[in-house]
Amino acid sequence: MKRSRLKLFKATSMTISILGIIMVIVAVIIIGGIGAYLFIAPIFSNPDTGTAYDDLAALNSDYSALDADVQNTKVLVLKTSNEKAKKDFVNAELDAVKAKSAIDDVDSALTTNQPIDEVNKRIYTAQQQLQKAKTSLSNVKGEI
Repeated sequence: MKRSRLKLFKATSMTISILGIIMVIVAVIIIGGIGAYLFIAPIFSNPDTGTAYDDLAALNSDYSALDADVQNTKVLVLKTSNEKAKKDFVNAELDAVKAKSAIDDVDSALTTNQPIDEVNKRIYTAQQQLQKAKTSLSNVKGEI
């Protein structure tokens, strides 16, 4: 009778150990799958963001050119005695700052994985603001 109990205890103990190991392996696989999904899902969830990043790069490039133009115009405005040109230049400079802010909003929307509709609205706003800044600056150049 004692041997039978000992064999039963060994079999039960071994079964529990094997089930414990299997449960740990299953838990690791499930947690790994969830972690992989959370890491990979945002990358593939919004395929249109590729063009949005291209638009952001174009906006940044256009802003860099605009900023250089603002700096060059600033030198000319400081030399002129035309008060209207100076006042209009301040407004053009403000429009350039607004354009930079709008571009930063696009970058923020892409960084925080906003819906593509929201990103496209911000891109449109940034493009409009950049165009307004370019127009204001060209008007100032015409006054000098």
